[in-house]
Amino acid sequence: MRFIHLSDLHIGKRVNEFSMLEDQRFILHQILEIIDEKKVEGVWIAGDVYDKTVPSAEAVQLFDDFLTELADRELPVFVISGNHDSPERIAFGARLLNSRGVYLSPVYNGKAEPVVLQDAYGEIRIYLLPFLKPAMVKHVFPEREITSYQEALEAAIEAIKGNLTAEWDRSCRNILLAHQFVTGSERSDSEECSVGGMDNVDASVFSDFDYVALGHIHKPQRAGGENIRYCGTPLKYSFSEAGHKKSVTLVDAGEKGNLTIQTEVLYPLRDLREIRGSYMELTALENYRNTNTSDYLHITLTDEEDIPDAIGRLRSIYPNIMKLDYDNLRTSQSQLVEGGAAVQQKTPLQLFQEFYQLQNNQEMSKEQEEFVQELIEKTFEGDNIA
Repeated sequence: MRFIHLSDLHIGKRVNEFSMLEDQRFILHQILEIIDEKKVEGVWIAGDVYDKTVPSAEAVQLFDDFLTELADRELPVFVISGNHDSPERIAFGARLLNSRGVYLSPVYNGKAEPVVLQDAYGEIRIYLLPFLKPAMVKHVFPEREITSYQEALEAAIEAIKGNLTAEWDRSCRNILLAHQFVTGSERSDSEECSVGGMDNVDASVFSDFDYVALGHIHKPQRAGGENIRYCGTPLKYSFSEAGHKKSVTLVDAGEKGNLTIQTEVLYPLRDLREIRGSYMELTALENYRNTNTSDYLHITLTDEEDIPDAIGRLRSIYPNIMKLDYDNLRTSQSQLVEGGAAVQQKTPLQLFQEFYQLQNNQEMSKEQEEFVQELIEKTFEGDNIA
């Protein structure tokens, strides 16, 4: 049986105040095309469906459209809440949606009854474990000492294996959807993290599952084993992800112990890129002619002098600049201002020359000195400024 592993849709997200809704609609349509082309038979969405616990009406509508498209294809769909989601909102309507083959994780109550699918090799049991914090699990198991994320996940997994009406069966293929940070995984700037790695869990806690579909980390990667994986976000949500290749993960669940995993690259409506160069280089037609100038950009100018209204002028070519900065002598070096003991012995021009040197890490040109001297003379006309 072939599944597609998705996570961290973050529907409704804004990146540097740019709405991603149009880009998300485009990429979700592309995912539907992959589902059709690759004959996917089930869909896993491992948390962070929305970017906010109270998503906008537009975000809810977009996810509703996506779920409806999946349900109309008569595909079983499995969704858990992530740290950005409201567990109660994700769980809303769960019992009604079950009849359409859409399974939503409930608010955590210590139980995780599997959804059982059947194929030529027997049962596939799929467990939905929403994002958990220690306090959530401690509330359900007050008799246990639970102070860390590791202890919380250990208690939750033990409950799955030991306290269910459907007895744990190692001969079945057991799949888990979870939304946690596995120790050693590579993070991005767009993720929330706890100070000191307090939210880490060890991959060994998932060792009894045939496949663990993880969410939370935005870069596609393994997490302690080939069968414990993050699929990553379908779009780039920070410039720390500019070098990532976004994809979806396809999992073929054959007979017990036989998994085939592949990825399908996603192609966004607008990429998120970083470019650098002088103003003249970046505005030269030959340098941008064959690029998508509507991409979301972080532009670094290397000019020594600031370009007046640089972002406004550059946006006539690159309309979706998210960030603009400079990399030059002034920005690459830092200097400390020394004490002003000899200020009274210096002329205003000398003081301005020193300030300019500190600010820009270079000396004023002869033309700049003459211009400043002229301003000083007009300002202090009639005073003795020598």
